[in-house]
Amino acid sequence: MATLANGIRHLPGYLDRPAQEHLVELIRDIVAEAPLYTPEMPGTGKPMSVRMTNCGPLGWVTDKQQGYRYQSYHPATKKPWPAMPQELLDLWETLGGYSKPPEACLINFYSDDAKMGLHQDRDENDLAAPVLSVSLGNSCLFRVGGLSRKDPTGSFRLSSGDVVVLGGEGRLAFHGVDRIYPGTSTLLKNGGRINLTLRRVNS
Repeated sequence: MATLANGIRHLPGYLDRPAQEHLVELIRDIVAEAPLYTPEMPGTGKPMSVRMTNCGPLGWVTDKQQGYRYQSYHPATKKPWPAMPQELLDLWETLGGYSKPPEACLINFYSDDAKMGLHQDRDENDLAAPVLSVSLGNSCLFRVGGLSRKDPTGSFRLSSGDVVVLGGEGRLAFHGVDRIYPGTSTLLKNGGRINLTLRRVNS
């Protein structure tokens, strides 16, 4: 495990190949019930380069009209999000160091040309709870900075099976994905990267 200067923890290869394959199967079932969709930036309506869905009692969504928020149902199907698998709840209990369970798991799918600009995860009421991130599939270049967008940033590679925990002083650190490295994993038969982000929303 590597602990960065701001307390962010990086656990390379935390999930072995069988555990990764099992998670992918669970995600396939979730996506069958709650299909991936393309979120939009608030105000401009510009489509993001990732496709996403959620599982758990709440899901994070964004669109031109209402912006960033959590809600209990899929924006396209209007159905409740699928339940969060026990395997993810167990991961949170083991690594999260927090007494309350996660309420949302964002499922982001990155194609080989997708990226995610620097941002903070701050749409939650409970900022004492960590954000726990799981990487599956192709590797990416992950960038992380400080509490201001202007703070210096550093980058490191995330590979399939890696886990990152943003907690403590690093909970509100700016972070993003600069690029995907195509062909670096055989986990997903059609390539790409899946990122699972577990969050506690309510205090």
